[in-house]
Amino acid sequence: MFAVIFGRPGCPYCVRAKELAEKLSTERDDFRFRYVDIREEGISKEDLSKTVGKPVETVPQIFLDEKHIGGCTEFEAYAKEHLNLFR
Repeated sequence: MFAVIFGRPGCPYCVRAKELAEKLSTERDDFRFRYVDIREEGISKEDLSKTVGKPVETVPQIFLDEKHIGGCTEFEAYAKEHLNLFR
């Protein structure tokens, strides 16, 4: 599984999502991720909205195997339910 996390510096939910992805990548052989700093990459909310397919107001925006799953809360729920991760 490959995750892409679109986030920004100073966002506590982005930090939590990135930490969860780091934990998953060390505990599982089948999980990798890429963190995209939207400020560093010059990505706007409008750009993210086009990628997601609906209006985006918050970050992080997370994709698993190119499928949008939502933000940090949805990522944590997915990891707990499908990836046997108990935080």
